[in-house]
Amino acid sequence: MMIGNSTRQNTDDLILAKKARGVNELSPFANSIWHVVLILGCLASVVPLWLVIAASFTQEQALVKYGYGFWPKDFSVSAYTFLLRSGGGSILTAYKNTIVATLSGTFLCVVSVGLYAYPLSRPDFKLRSFFTFFAFFSMLFNAGTVAYYMLGAQILHINNTLWALFLPMSFSAYWVIIMRTFYRTNIPDAVIESARIDGAGEWRTLTKIVLRLAIPGLATVGLFAAVGIWNNYFNCLLFVNDRKYYNLQYTIAEILKSIQFLKEMASASGAASAASSMSIGDMPSESFRMAMAVVVMGPIVLAYPFFQKYFVKGLTIGAVKG
Repeated sequence: MMIGNSTRQNTDDLILAKKARGVNELSPFANSIWHVVLILGCLASVVPLWLVIAASFTQEQALVKYGYGFWPKDFSVSAYTFLLRSGGGSILTAYKNTIVATLSGTFLCVVSVGLYAYPLSRPDFKLRSFFTFFAFFSMLFNAGTVAYYMLGAQILHINNTLWALFLPMSFSAYWVIIMRTFYRTNIPDAVIESARIDGAGEWRTLTKIVLRLAIPGLATVGLFAAVGIWNNYFNCLLFVNDRKYYNLQYTIAEILKSIQFLKEMASASGAASAASSMSIGDMPSESFRMAMAVVVMGPIVLAYPFFQKYFVKGLTIGAVKG
């Protein structure tokens, strides 16, 4: 009898504990498991980044001899010095071109995608099915590199201009579909109807109400557009021949190819030019690659935390409030 009462008491205690935690709250054990999983995920993202940074500050010979480590075996900034010295003013010019292209392309992408997607989300827009299909249909086929080049060089005339670095990437049909869904699920029809009753026109409703509620979605589009334009290498390779319009990725890739070519020539020259071969052999190669990665990804990594609050805010916009 006492055993039955004890079992019932334990069951009642578990039920009361679950009620006290709430319906959606995890148990302490499950919460600990998820903490461990998230910590391991963070380490899987941070540790490779730290290895790259440590390798970029390691002497080339030490990096070849000891390999990668969490702390530089032989601290050196020769890779960054060589990067600035070998690139000279071209690195600064490439940085300027990349920053201008990223800011301009991100702005154009956010504006064009936001304005195209908003009418598609409104049920009273009669042509929404046609324009939705038009955007979706363009995602199914790719005309190829030749048509892409002819459109940019012979019709838009963006070759050897800064426009080539961002204009082809300033619109995306995929993000139009994403933003249309975001408008539809996070902008209540009652809010728009109340604005119309108060006498607000379409543009006033869009600028004063809709865009303010759509900041998380637009920030997401802007972030991914910025990352895509910042890391773009193909457009510069295809459309730009003038060095003053090179972007950062293409410039650093050219420097890296030059280093690799000089090393191959030095190893093939043999003993006839031993002194020059030795000096060329001392050029940073692996550490230069890591320094190049740090220089390229630095601004994007630093800019990401400023967009984080919009991602968190996007989880609660449109939720039912009690």
